[in-house]
Amino acid sequence: MVTNQTEPVPLDDPYRADCPTRHLLDRIGDRWTMLVVGILSEGDSRFSHLRRRVEGVSQKMLTQTLRGLERDGLVRRTVYPEVPVRVEYALTDAGRTLCEPLRALQEWAITHAVDVAAAQAAYDYSH
Repeated sequence: MVTNQTEPVPLDDPYRADCPTRHLLDRIGDRWTMLVVGILSEGDSRFSHLRRRVEGVSQKMLTQTLRGLERDGLVRRTVYPEVPVRVEYALTDAGRTLCEPLRALQEWAITHAVDVAAAQAAYDYSH
């Protein structure tokens, strides 16, 4: 008799499509996530404030991003029973641990933006 046992999925191989770590990297590597976390690192925020600060994000994408971050335990959504209802978003403790690595990526991008643009122009010119 052959039993069909599934092997546990390793948590440390993001190169495998079924690795939970890969899904988490997809979430935190998303451009909207990085920007939303950056804004929320400054303090709690309402949806309308996030929408104004993150230029180019649609209402639908911001909603999806916030829901995903909430589902992953990185953002907390608080509804205040007022008229009209007030909703605020804040980073959880886990979400706050993302601030330093994301800030380092932002600083890298600022530092190297001119070099990358020059490389792109040279590549485009040669192709």
